[in-house]
Amino acid sequence: MNCFQNSIHKSHRYKMNTSCGGGYCDCGDIEAWKMGPVCENHESGGAESNPQCELEDGLSERCRMLFSILLHYAVDMMVWQREEQELCLELQPRQKNDLYYCILFNDEHHSFSQVNYTLKKALNCSTEEAQVHSILIDKEGRKSVKYSSKKTCQETQEAISKISNEISGWSLQTAVLHSSLVAHQTFALRLSSWFTNIIGFHSGFRQIFCQVAVEEPSPEEPCCLTRLMLWDSKLFKGARKTFHELMVSSFLLETECKKLFAVEFTKLYKQLQKDFIEDDHEPHISVISLAVQIFTVPTVARYLLEEQNVITVMVECLLEMFSKYLDKNKFHFLNHNTDKLSRAQFPIQDLRYILISKPTDWTEKLRTAFLDGFRAFLSLLMCMQGMEEVKRQFGQHVEEEPHWESAFSLQLQLKYILTMFQEWCASDEEVLLKAYMMCHSAVMEYGKEAHLKDSVVLYLAGHLLNSRPYMVSVEPVSIHLPLTRLLAGLHAQLSRTGAISKLCNYFTEEDLNVDLLIEYPLRCLVLVAQVAAEMWKRNGLSLVSQVYFYRDVKWRQEMYDKDIIMLQIGASRMDPNLFLMLILRRFELFELFKKPFLHKDKDVKKQLSRMAEEMLHLLIIIVGERYNIGVSHVTKDDIIMREIIHLLCIEPMSHSELTKALPEDENHETGLEKVIQKVATFRKPVGSSCGVYEVKKESLKEFNPFFYHYSKSQQTKAEEVQKKIRKAEHDSEAFPPPVPPKFCPAFSDIVKILNCDVMIHIIKTILRKTVRMRETLWNEAIIQRILHLISLALLEEKQQLENEPEEEVSFDFYQKATKIENIGGERISILSLLDKLKQNFHFQTQIDMIMWTLKIFDSLRLLRERSVGASAVVLNPEVPKAEENAHDKEKAERKRKAEAAKLHREKIMAQMSAMQKNFIEKHKLLYEDRAEMQEVGESDVDKESIEMVVDDTRIGVGPEQGTSMLKKEILTCILCQEEQEVKINKPAMVLTACIQRSTVLTQNKGKVLPKTENFNPLFMNADLSWGTHTGSCGHVMHAACWQKYFEAVQSSSHNRFHAEVVFDLENGEYLCPLCKCLCNTVIPLVPVQYQKMDKENADIIAQMLSFSRWQEIVLARISGLRAFNSKERDDAQMPPTGMAVVSSDFRSVLNFGVQPFTVYSTSIQEMLTVFATAAYRVGLEIVPNEADPRVPVMGWSTCAFTIQCIESLLEYEGKSLFGSLQNRQHGNLKALVQFATAQRVTAMQDVIQKHLTNLLPVLLPNMYSEETPSILDIDLFHVLVSVVCAFPSIYSEGSMNLQPTALSSTYNELFIFHLVTMAHIVQILLTAAKDCPALMEECEESEESHLASCLYNKLVQHTNRCLNSNVSGWYLWEHVKKGITPYLRCAALFFYFLHGVSAPEVLHSASSEGHFEALCSYLALPTNLFLLFKKYQECVNILLYRWCSNLRLADMQKEEQTVLRYPRKINKLVELPEEYSCLLNQTCHFRCPKSLDDDQKHPVLCLICGAILCSQNTCCQETVDGEELGACTIHAIHCAAGFGIFLRIRDCDVILMAGRNRGCLYSAPYVDEYGETDPGLKRGNPLHLSHEHYKQLNLLWQQHGITAEVSRNQDVNSLFILDWQHM
Repeated sequence: MNCFQNSIHKSHRYKMNTSCGGGYCDCGDIEAWKMGPVCENHESGGAESNPQCELEDGLSERCRMLFSILLHYAVDMMVWQREEQELCLELQPRQKNDLYYCILFNDEHHSFSQVNYTLKKALNCSTEEAQVHSILIDKEGRKSVKYSSKKTCQETQEAISKISNEISGWSLQTAVLHSSLVAHQTFALRLSSWFTNIIGFHSGFRQIFCQVAVEEPSPEEPCCLTRLMLWDSKLFKGARKTFHELMVSSFLLETECKKLFAVEFTKLYKQLQKDFIEDDHEPHISVISLAVQIFTVPTVARYLLEEQNVITVMVECLLEMFSKYLDKNKFHFLNHNTDKLSRAQFPIQDLRYILISKPTDWTEKLRTAFLDGFRAFLSLLMCMQGMEEVKRQFGQHVEEEPHWESAFSLQLQLKYILTMFQEWCASDEEVLLKAYMMCHSAVMEYGKEAHLKDSVVLYLAGHLLNSRPYMVSVEPVSIHLPLTRLLAGLHAQLSRTGAISKLCNYFTEEDLNVDLLIEYPLRCLVLVAQVAAEMWKRNGLSLVSQVYFYRDVKWRQEMYDKDIIMLQIGASRMDPNLFLMLILRRFELFELFKKPFLHKDKDVKKQLSRMAEEMLHLLIIIVGERYNIGVSHVTKDDIIMREIIHLLCIEPMSHSELTKALPEDENHETGLEKVIQKVATFRKPVGSSCGVYEVKKESLKEFNPFFYHYSKSQQTKAEEVQKKIRKAEHDSEAFPPPVPPKFCPAFSDIVKILNCDVMIHIIKTILRKTVRMRETLWNEAIIQRILHLISLALLEEKQQLENEPEEEVSFDFYQKATKIENIGGERISILSLLDKLKQNFHFQTQIDMIMWTLKIFDSLRLLRERSVGASAVVLNPEVPKAEENAHDKEKAERKRKAEAAKLHREKIMAQMSAMQKNFIEKHKLLYEDRAEMQEVGESDVDKESIEMVVDDTRIGVGPEQGTSMLKKEILTCILCQEEQEVKINKPAMVLTACIQRSTVLTQNKGKVLPKTENFNPLFMNADLSWGTHTGSCGHVMHAACWQKYFEAVQSSSHNRFHAEVVFDLENGEYLCPLCKCLCNTVIPLVPVQYQKMDKENADIIAQMLSFSRWQEIVLARISGLRAFNSKERDDAQMPPTGMAVVSSDFRSVLNFGVQPFTVYSTSIQEMLTVFATAAYRVGLEIVPNEADPRVPVMGWSTCAFTIQCIESLLEYEGKSLFGSLQNRQHGNLKALVQFATAQRVTAMQDVIQKHLTNLLPVLLPNMYSEETPSILDIDLFHVLVSVVCAFPSIYSEGSMNLQPTALSSTYNELFIFHLVTMAHIVQILLTAAKDCPALMEECEESEESHLASCLYNKLVQHTNRCLNSNVSGWYLWEHVKKGITPYLRCAALFFYFLHGVSAPEVLHSASSEGHFEALCSYLALPTNLFLLFKKYQECVNILLYRWCSNLRLADMQKEEQTVLRYPRKINKLVELPEEYSCLLNQTCHFRCPKSLDDDQKHPVLCLICGAILCSQNTCCQETVDGEELGACTIHAIHCAAGFGIFLRIRDCDVILMAGRNRGCLYSAPYVDEYGETDPGLKRGNPLHLSHEHYKQLNLLWQQHGITAEVSRNQDVNSLFILDWQHM
C-alpha cells in the first residue's frame, strides 16, 4: 500500500479487492505495468534496495555448498515417506528413547466443534484444552496431542480415528512419529524461514539458492524444487505456507529464475492438478495458487507457449480430469462431487492467464504451438457440444429436476477463454483461416448425424425446400453449442479483418454447408421460443432457469449472441426464401402460413400465437441487430452506447446497476466510463441516496422496442416509459426502427430477406387475416412486429434510393408491397391492407405506427416517381420531409387540444371551489355549532377547559406559570380500530415502547458498568456512563388489546423457527402490530391533570413562604420522616420534641395546600406497574421484582435520560427544541413524564419518602451523611426529575395518602428547580476552574461578570483557595451560560410535558438568537442567573459550604481524579479518513494481539470508540456466562452496553449488533464517485467518506435505532441467520 500511495497510479482509476495475501509487491516490475512501474520512494532510492554487485568467488562457493546441504536436509525431513521410516545414523540422537508423538492433522471434512468433541473424548481432557488443540491444528495444520510411548500414542490414534468416523463418516488424519523426527522436521521449518531471510540480503544469494533448488543430484533423483511441489498436497498447512513463501521470495523475484520455476511447474502441471483435486485443503494454500505469479508474466507465458506447449498441456489436463464425466463422448454431470468438479476447473483460470497477453508478432513456432493448443481446445468443446440434452415432457410432470448448474458453470468459466481464442486468431490471418477450417471440420463432424435422415420437400410461395425432418417439441435438443458458437465468432473475425475474401480458397459454397451450420443454433432459439410459449411447463423449473441464463448478461455473449450471428451468417449465404421456409419449419408454423388454421383448442391457439410472435421477433433481430463487430461497421464503443441507451430507456439507473447489466471483458471492464457521458447525464446524489444516470433526449431516437437483449418484462416497461415521455410532449407514440448501420460486405445479403417472396407472403397472410378478423390467432403483438418488419424494409429501400442511383437499386419492397393481387376473390396489397387496418378499432394503440408506415410509403412513392435530373429529395429517416407540414399540423392540433382540456379542468375546479365557499357561508352557524359540540365534555375538567381564556404568559414553572393548553385526547387503537378518550377513570391506553440500556451520552468509553444486583441507581453519574432509554414508534393500543396480542404472539411463535432471533419473548419482546418495530413493553397514557390555581391564597403563600422558610420546613419534615420511620426515635438526627414542633408548624402553614391522591383506574395502575417493572428489569438486567424499592427510581431515571438523549439529538442536528419534535418523540416524552409523576400512586409512600430523604441531602445543608455523593459525581438533571416526582410524597404520613394542591406544587417545583439550578452553576464553576484563563482587562464590567466574580470568590474561599483566583468575570459568565444551556433545555422539555404550558415561539425556531433568554423566561429564571444567588443570599453561604465541603472535591483539586467539564461534548462516532485506501493502509499490517502466527485476520473498527478488533476468529473468543462469544460481542458489552457498530475493513460493510445473538449488516459510510456503497469491494471502485451516510449512521446510533434496524433486517432476511455471538 505504501508503494501505491506514492505512485502515479494513486490518481488513476483503479479497483480495490481483498484477498488472503500471497505474492509480492509489483513495484519495479516493468512487465506488470504499462506505465509508472516504480513508486517515488524506490525511484529516488529512498527505500531499501538489494545490491546488485556479484559475490566473491570464495563466498559464492561456500554459499552453494552450504545451501545445497541445508536445502536437501530440509526437503528430506519434510518429504517423509512412511511413519516407520527411521532417520539416518548421522541424524539419530546419541541416547535413543521410546518417546513418540501422536500428531493430529487438519482437514476440511470436520468442523471445529467435531474436532473439539473428538479430542475431548479421546484424550479425556477439558473443553478448554481441546479448544487450544483445535485452534493450533487449524492454524498450523498439525499439532501433537499425545507425547508418550509408541503403544500409548497408537491407542490414542485409534481412539481419534474411531470417534471422528462415528460422528462424521470421515476419520481424522493422524500419525505416530518418533520425537527425534518431529524435532528434525521442526528444525527444517525453521531452516526454511532462515532461507527466506538470508536470500533477501543479496540477489546473489537468491540466484545461488535457485540454482541449487533445480539441480538434479542424479538422473534418477528429481531436484529439490520438484520434490517439494510433488509432495505439496501431503504437507501440512504450516509447512506449505513456509515453503510457498520461500519459493516466492526466491524464484519469483528473478526473471531467469522465474523461467526455471515456470518450466518445472509446467512439466509437473498435470500431476499437480490431479493432486490438487484429491487435496482437501483450501486452494490458496496449494502450490497451484502460484500459477498466477508465472502465467501472467508476458515473456514467461510466451516462452512456455513456444517451448513447453503450455496451452496443450493445460487443455489435455482438463480433458483428463473431466474424463470421468464423459458419457458417449459428451459431458454429463450427474451425481458429481461439487468440490472436485470446481477444483477440476482451475486449469481454465490458468489458461486465461496465458491468453491475457495477445501477441503482436507471430513466429512459425508460435503459430504451430498455438494451433496445437487450439486443436486440443476444440476436443474439449466437442465434448461440450450438445451436452445435457432435454426432451419435452408430455402428460406427466418430470419427476426429478435434472442437474444443470454444472454445465452452465463450465460455460461461464470458458466465456473469456472463447473470446481470447478468437482475438488471438484474429491477430494473424494465417492462424485465423486455419483455426476456422479446424473449427468448421469439428462442427461438420458433430453434425454428420443430421445428414443421415432423408429430406422432405416443402413448397411455399412458389419455392421448394429440401429439409430433413426434426421437431424441437418432440426430439432431444441441447442449449450447449460452444463449438458452433466459436465458429460464428471466428466467421465474424474473418469479416472484420477482411480475410473472408480468402475463404473461397479453402471452401466452396457446398463445402461450407450453411444449412447445417445454422441447424443447431436455430433449434436452440426455437427451444427458447417454445419455453416462452409455455410448451415445456411439465419439464419443471430447471429448463426455465437454463433459458434465463442463456440470455443473461454473464452468458449471452458466447451463447445467445453467437447463435444470432450464426443465423445471420445463414441468412447472408442462403437463398432468403429457403432460409425463411427453414425457420417456419423449425418453429412448426409452416402449415399455419400454407393453409387456413382450423384448430379450436384454446391452448394450442395461444401457443401458436406466441410462437408466431417469437418467430417474427427473431426475424427482426436477424435483419435489424447489426451492432456486432464484423457484422456491421461498428466499434466496441458503439455497442456499449447502444446497450446503455436501451437500459436507461427502462428507467434511470445507478452506476452499479448499469455495470451489472453490461457484459464484462476478460479484465472485468465494461467500457461504461468511456462512453457514458455521450449518451447520458448523471444526476448527482441527494443526501444519502445514490446518483443515477438518465438518457439524453437526443439519444432517445436510438430506442428500439425490439432490442434483442430486452426480456419480455423489460420490453414492456421500456415501451410504457417511452410512451409516457412522448405523451407528455404531445408527440407521436409510434416507435419506428432507428436507422441501422450498414452491414459488412459479408453480411450485406441479409436484407434480401425483407423483400423475398416468402416474407411478402407472411406479411400479407397476417395482415389479410387480421383485417378480416376471422381468426383470433393474430393479436396486437404480432401486428406490432409485422409493422416493424415493414418499416425496416421501407427504411432499407429509402436508404438505398438516397445513396445510390435508382437503376442500381435492386431492393424493391415498395413495388411488391403496392402490387395488387387477387387472393380469394379480393384485390389486395400490403399497402391496401394497412389502409384498412388503420380503421380497425381493435388496433387503435398501433394507429401512430400505422400512420408513420403509410407516410414512409408516400415518401418512397415520391422518390420512385422523381424525374431524372431533379434535385434529390432529402428525407428525415424518422419523419419524411414530404409530410413534415402535415405532421407539424397534427402535433400542433394535439397540443391545442391538450391546452384546451387543461383550461376546461381549471374552470371546473374553480367553479367547485366557489360552490364550496358559498355553501359554507350559507351554513356557517351549523359549522360553529358542530365545533362547539366537539369541545363539550362530561367532566368538570372539560367544562373548565372550555371557560379558559388563552393566556399569553409563557412560563412553565412556578406560581406565575401560564395556562395549560389542554385538549381532549381521543385516540384510535391500532388493533381494534376503536376510538377512546384518554381519561384517568377509563380503561388504560398504552403506547408501544422499547427500553434499552444506553451509553450514547457518555464520553467515558469502556467504563465498567456496575454490578446491578446490589447497585443503587438513585444517583446518575455525572459522565452519564450508562442510562436507560425508552423509545416508542408512537402507536397506541388498548391495554386489553395489547395483552391479547402479546398472548397470541407467544402461542404462535412456536411455529416460527426464527422468532426467537427476531424477538425474545422471555424478555417481553414483540413486534409492533403496525410498523413491526421491536418493542419490549408499553407506556400507559396518563392525561395531564388540569388543576385550577387558588389565586386568593397565592399572595398569602408568597408572603409566608420564602425560599429560606421553605428550606427550613423541608428540612424539618425530612428529619421528622426519618425519625418517624426509624425503629428507635433516639437514633434520629433531631430530638422527637423538636420534630413534633416543626411538624406542627409545617402543617399549620400548608394545611390549605393538601388534597387527596389522584385516583386512577385499575387498568391504568396495572400498566403503570408493568412499565415500571420493565424499566427496572431492563435497566438493571435482573429478574423482575415489583417490591424492589429501586423500581420507582428506574422509572424516574429512564424519564430523565430519555429527555437528555432527545435534547442532545436535537442539538446535534441543529434543530429547534420544540418545533422539531417528531410525533412519536412528542408522544413518547409526554407519556414518560406523566408516568414519572403518576407512578408514585402505585408504590409504597414510605419507599418514595426514603428516596426523597436520600436525594435532598445532596442539595440541602444539615442533612449530609457518608453515603451522600459530591455534586461533582452526579448528574443534577436526574436529581431534578427525581426530586420533583418524589416530592409530593412528603405530604403523606402513615395511612394518610395526601398530595399538594396545584398552587403548593408550583412553589415546591419553583424552589426545587432554583435550588438544583444554583447547584449546577456551582458545579460548572468548580469543574471549569482549571480551564479558566488569567484575569484580563475588560473594557466595561457588566452586572453578570461582576456577580460571577463575587460568587467565584466565595467558592475560592469555601475550597480553601484551591481554585485559581485570577479569573475574568466575563469568562465565568460566558462559561456558565454555555455550560448550563443543555440543562435548561432538558428542564424546559420536562416542565413542558409536565404541565402542558406552551413554550415561547423562539424555542420553536432553529435560530439560536434569543434562545437563552427564552429558556430563562419559560423556566422563571432571571436572564442573569447569578441574580438567584443574590435573591436567596440569606441561604447562599450555607448552601455553598454544603456543596464545597466534600472529600471528592478536595481530590479533584489535587488532580487525583478526572472531572467532567461542562457542557458535555455531544457524542459522535469516531472520525474516519476521507479515502478508504488510507483506512486499508492503516490496517493492512494488523495482526491479532492474541495470536502468534502471521495469518491475516478480519480486522473490524469499532466506530463508537475506535478500537480495532480481530473478528470471526477463535483466537479472540472468550467464555462469558458459559457461552462462547466473539471479540465484537465482548467488546460491545463493555463499550456500549451490548450494542455495537463495527466497520469490517476488508469487506467494507458495517455490523450492527444489538445484544449477544442479534445483528445485521449495514451499508458502510464509504461511497464511490457515483454515491454508491460497495459491500465486499465487489466493484472495487475508489471509495471516499460520505458524510451524509456517516451522519445517518450516527443518527441511527444516537436515536437508539440499532435494535429496530436489526430486528427489521432479521425479520426480512430470516433465512440467513448468522452466529452473531461469534463475531
